[in-house]
Amino acid sequence: MSKGARVVLLTNFVPPYRVPMLRNLSYFTGELRILVSTEMEPNRQWDCDCGTLHVEVQKCWTLRRVWRHKMGFAEDCYLHIPIDTYARLKDLKPDVVISAELGPRSLLALLYRWSFGRRSRLLLWVMVSHHTEIGRGVLRLLVRRLLLRFADGVIVNGKSGACYVTGLGARGNKLFLVPYVSPMSVSGNFEIGRDPGRWHRLLYVGQLIERKGLLPFVSALVEFARVRPQTVIEFWIAGTGPLEERLRSLRGPCNLKLRLLGHVAYSSLSFVYRQCGVLVLPTLADEWGLVVNEAMAAGLPVLGSVYSQAVEELVEDGVNGWAIRPDDPVDLLSGLERVFSATRSVLEEMASKARKRVEKLTPQWAAKEIWRAIEHVSATHPPPS
Repeated sequence: MSKGARVVLLTNFVPPYRVPMLRNLSYFTGELRILVSTEMEPNRQWDCDCGTLHVEVQKCWTLRRVWRHKMGFAEDCYLHIPIDTYARLKDLKPDVVISAELGPRSLLALLYRWSFGRRSRLLLWVMVSHHTEIGRGVLRLLVRRLLLRFADGVIVNGKSGACYVTGLGARGNKLFLVPYVSPMSVSGNFEIGRDPGRWHRLLYVGQLIERKGLLPFVSALVEFARVRPQTVIEFWIAGTGPLEERLRSLRGPCNLKLRLLGHVAYSSLSFVYRQCGVLVLPTLADEWGLVVNEAMAAGLPVLGSVYSQAVEELVEDGVNGWAIRPDDPVDLLSGLERVFSATRSVLEEMASKARKRVEKLTPQWAAKEIWRAIEHVSATHPPPS
């Protein structure tokens, strides 16, 4: 396909970390239009400057629902139904539609694809892991099977996501693997070297919600601090959420120092990473976990949950981090022991390997991979001349 292609992206909203990738993608296309369901969801505190990107907020119905997972947490989520999708696509006449997720917007995009099949291709951008999708209802699974059967291609974020969609009928020759990328991966401003006090300083970045596994982790950290009274243990927490007051009121041994930073603007996160030595991500379910990319780019080994697809894909146990089961108190304590038993020289080597692991995962690389998917579906089903 030539670079004159018209591409429309349908998605919930544009998070700040995705803007650089979308800007790079726009260089390949003749026109990139982004139709979002909302400027930002209520549970996000991101300020996002999309700059010169063509972003339009659709007419949308939004339903608030509760996501209940077998890991025991319940979390508010939002189902967006952008009701003018078909009409906007008919006006814009895209060569390729990229539709995020497997819900109403993708069904409307498929309807447009069927109506104008000789002139348009449909790529589904499916950001899931096998673990996050456990327990989904029968109706949702039927809709997903339909979408995956008739889409021209499917972009997934990892091997677990690929396993999930192939299990629902997506063909392997239609899959394109594009992991999450962070603009921090190419900033070049991170220092690998740190003063001795920072190397064992733990850091968590994210929402303070049950799904992130913070309470079980902090309980294990309290127990660990009690059995190692001579070790000063610092745990910095960047983020806000319903668990904030419980964390602030926590009383642990005097050698455990919790520091809650509150909300940190995305543009300031790199400074926080530079002040710490090990990222902690004890999540109970994450279809990716971009903080893993960010921390590794900053030279932080990761103590991360096996229920994060980013940990599955990027963390090599004992090499650039450690994998833990956050629902197993014994495994949490074992993970902490491995972190605090590591010498500074070992952590320095792990930091270097962590950064090297993500150095190629840049917004430019991801944009090229998505463009490759666009070219593939267009070449497989070329529009008429």
